[in-house]
Amino acid sequence: MTEDQVKQIVIDIIDEIAPDEDTSNIKPEVNLRDQMDLDSMDFLDIVMELRKQHNIEVPEEDYPKLASLDSCAEYLTPKFNA
Repeated sequence: MTEDQVKQIVIDIIDEIAPDEDTSNIKPEVNLRDQMDLDSMDFLDIVMELRKQHNIEVPEEDYPKLASLDSCAEYLTPKFNA
């Protein structure tokens, strides 16, 4: 799986948990919480959906690695390809 595919998975999850958010212009290098109205519960929902939909575990100490779309892709791509 490519980093672009992983980014799309994260965007799809955000679309599911925060349908009012516009994900069409997300800047991949910018912190997601800085560009969208996501709170800590939304963030936890993203982590839960990764586990539920894709069996990807993200330990709590790694949550900061999911701050931006780029960092999500960098962190998650090896997990999808494991």
